[in-house]
Amino acid sequence: MFSKITKYYLDSYKGLSPEIWWLSFVNLINRCGTMVLAFLILYLINEKGMSLSKAGLIFSFYGIGAILGSLIGGKLTDLIGFYIVQISTLIFGGLMFIVLGFLNSYLSIAIFVFVLGCVNEAFRPANSAAMAAYSTAENRTRSFSLMRLSFNLGWALGGGLGGIIAAYSYHLLFWIDGLTNILAALMLLVVLPYRKYKEIQLNQKKIEKTNEKSSPLKDKTFIKLVLITILYTSCFFQMFTNLTAYFKSELKFTEQFIGLLLAWNGIMIVVFEMVLIFWIERHWTMKKAILVGLFFHIIAYLLLVVFPVGKWMAFHVITLITLSEMFAFAMLMTFWMKRTTDSNRGQYAGIWTMSWAVSQSIGPATGAFVGEKFGFNYLWLGVSILCSIAFFLYVKLFNSLREKNRTTLS
Repeated sequence: MFSKITKYYLDSYKGLSPEIWWLSFVNLINRCGTMVLAFLILYLINEKGMSLSKAGLIFSFYGIGAILGSLIGGKLTDLIGFYIVQISTLIFGGLMFIVLGFLNSYLSIAIFVFVLGCVNEAFRPANSAAMAAYSTAENRTRSFSLMRLSFNLGWALGGGLGGIIAAYSYHLLFWIDGLTNILAALMLLVVLPYRKYKEIQLNQKKIEKTNEKSSPLKDKTFIKLVLITILYTSCFFQMFTNLTAYFKSELKFTEQFIGLLLAWNGIMIVVFEMVLIFWIERHWTMKKAILVGLFFHIIAYLLLVVFPVGKWMAFHVITLITLSEMFAFAMLMTFWMKRTTDSNRGQYAGIWTMSWAVSQSIGPATGAFVGEKFGFNYLWLGVSILCSIAFFLYVKLFNSLREKNRTTLS
């Protein structure tokens, strides 16, 4: 029995190309260095003497820059290729992290954080296009799951290490962030040399001659998907912001216990997501997986409204939210990726990345306003209602595709 489970688990990692593994490892190195963003507000308050409101405004500049950078990165990916965009954004982003640590004036920091958001997020559409190029239709969902695994593992390792480093020196965070970005770029040059990219590019150009290049803005199904997903992910980002604030201010959980809850989110993804996706690909449709993911999210926040919340209930809520992203996120990415060609994939990825930046900006801010003015119970009820609306909108979208005899969900 144990041997069968082990074999099934290991099989979930088989069949992925060496390039996918290398890209995921580069992402892991890059994410391990993502420490400045996690501690930026504390740095601005404690080291630069800014008020909470001023520090928060600067952080919002990063979000605005991220939205713009996503679109620019997607366009550049289609114009000059994902390889050059990845290398250049990693190097320039790394240098900007280092320089940011030396700035003192409010205006210069605000401008630099905005530009840094543009550069950093321009990397993500190029990275998504690279993952698609080095994967096949059969293993693309698992390839994206492996990328998510590397992101989450890198974030967990970097966040923990960042707390230790920040206690010693905030300034050192900027150096480590910058150097890990540059190290990731150098690793990409070594493990995936330019000649390999050129071979893929030549094959893509042959395919492009037979494919019509179209703008994602003309793809009504994709735009609907993006808008519905903004609704869903705006609710999802409550977990890292207002839900943790609720745990601390209302339930009086310690920072250590809250950290354990968030760590459980990362552990579940690292340990279980690949084998879960492996099973879903063989037994379920994308539609079913996405809708089950939404259902888990709805139930998670209803539990906070209906039942008394203690540590054990909080653990169940985080588990359900994590199951939601494990079932839905990789499937959503594969869904829109199937609608792309090699000539427009960067623009699709740019709009998709931008939608996440929008969710990360409006979701927590709106949730904080509702929680402060009306109470957290109204916020959790509102999240459940919005996710329910997203659920039925997804159903309507998928049904409309089925009526048109689309094969996207097969």
